[in-house]
Amino acid sequence: MEDVVELEQRCADAWPALVDRPLGQWRLRAADGFTGRANSALTTGDPGVPVPDALAAVIGFAAEHGIRPAAHVVVGAPAEAAVEAAGWRVDVDHPGGAESLVMTGPLHGFATPKSADVDVSGTPLPGWWELAAQPSPTAAQRHVLASGPTVGFGTVTAGGEVVAAVRGAVVGDLLHVARLAVRPDARRLGLARRLMGALATWGLERGATTCALQVAEHNTAAITLYRSLGCAEHHRYRYWVSNHS
Repeated sequence: MEDVVELEQRCADAWPALVDRPLGQWRLRAADGFTGRANSALTTGDPGVPVPDALAAVIGFAAEHGIRPAAHVVVGAPAEAAVEAAGWRVDVDHPGGAESLVMTGPLHGFATPKSADVDVSGTPLPGWWELAAQPSPTAAQRHVLASGPTVGFGTVTAGGEVVAAVRGAVVGDLLHVARLAVRPDARRLGLARRLMGALATWGLERGATTCALQVAEHNTAAITLYRSLGCAEHHRYRYWVSNHS
């Protein structure tokens, strides 16, 4: 389970919340409600206090920052049984799905040369924001998606417009991949695969060797794509909420 803890911590580093407060090895995160990952307590490791007390701190932190109390819990981890015993339940109504896969794979397996219409840069284009979040991103969206030590914004352009987008963040030797999106009228043209190949090359150039992706279990199209690129399921996590929230 130790490698799971390390991977989850790196994924959290790659997805910076507006507020990220440690509670022992847990991380209390808030970002004005933008994404479950940035607005839930990462429960890997030891919180340093009994789990019921830690969950009470999660509830207090959530109230302080105007978000719903939620816990990001690795399936099968020691914290899972303790969270359930404390009266919390799986958030089956979570917009992105209650359960997600964390998939990993070697970058060299799908890295491809750059081409004129596929680019990864350190500055997001306006069209990137439109696909990855919204045309006029909020402060929280800008913080989560555009901050961090090494972030790349991948785009595919056609006719001067962004038709596909992705975000990559390098943490050590890990490339965290997120917000892969293709405009509806440009799907089934292989753009996601080409974009992923360019992002892999970008990551390799910056010292990454492995990629990690967090994808909802119901997103079969994305899971199929990532498997075809050589990625496999590493573990799963679920969001839990208090019965009183």
